[in-house]
Amino acid sequence: MAKEIKVSLLEDLSKRFGSIRKLEGSQSLYDLGDGAARIYVRYSKVHRRNQAFYGLRQEDLKNLEGLPSFICFIWDGQTEPLFVPFADFQDIFYSNPPASDGQYKPQIYLGEATELYIPSAGRFNVDAYLGWNQFENQIASSRLTNIPTLSHHQVQTLLGAIGFSKGFDVWVPQSDRARLEWSLTGRFECCDSLPFGYEKIIDILQEVDTIWIERGSSKLTALFEVEHSTPIYSGLLRFNDVHLIAPTLKPRFSIVSNETRRILFVRQINRPTFRASGLSDLCTFFEYADVFGWHNRIKGK
Repeated sequence: MAKEIKVSLLEDLSKRFGSIRKLEGSQSLYDLGDGAARIYVRYSKVHRRNQAFYGLRQEDLKNLEGLPSFICFIWDGQTEPLFVPFADFQDIFYSNPPASDGQYKPQIYLGEATELYIPSAGRFNVDAYLGWNQFENQIASSRLTNIPTLSHHQVQTLLGAIGFSKGFDVWVPQSDRARLEWSLTGRFECCDSLPFGYEKIIDILQEVDTIWIERGSSKLTALFEVEHSTPIYSGLLRFNDVHLIAPTLKPRFSIVSNETRRILFVRQINRPTFRASGLSDLCTFFEYADVFGWHNRIKGK
């Protein structure tokens, strides 16, 4: 199965972008077109809990440095390939040494969102990198070229619109609702109040920037903190309080910020307090571009 999926991918790449050449010394590195991009192709079966496990050789990653390069993650039953720009995650991978076999061991979590988990670094939403159109756009120009400069409240609006489109009820703090930016999205209704059953943490939850709630129930599905200019640490502390007081809740915790703060997120989420509580394994980093791309993908369906 792995061979067939990989062969199909390479055939599609060749049809779309012309010549494709395998690099010497690797079974997984390819140069695409006339220097258009370098691709590192990795395959995994999908295991229990919708996880796919990968091994990335340190020596192969070094061959991606300084080039327009992508790690292509493929798995069984995949409808669209995932092309993750290496430059966006190079510092994250290199912030920790590889395993004893010389490989980094990331995972892909499949579900409502697609997340890349890098051990000792954290979880990162990668929905904006899914699909051929996204890949073609990244090759053609910088991924950020057509992405506007977003404010805190614009990002809140996009997160709310994504959740509403996916069938969730949406909570945004009362004090922020007048500043939601409707020029970016269609209007959606916000919950008048949070569900019952969270009295111990209600004061904390009411201040979370955006919450998705499973419609027709009291289940909190996802909590988002947009850290535009405020310290990332403050959002993590709020999540940590929720996790410690209600450890069985287990929503998706996500810090949302601009790309330049990604490495700061890695340093903060790996503080001993968050590793001891287990938050480091539950919290995801979203870049503004991830949110913008995710919203556009849903809007275009």
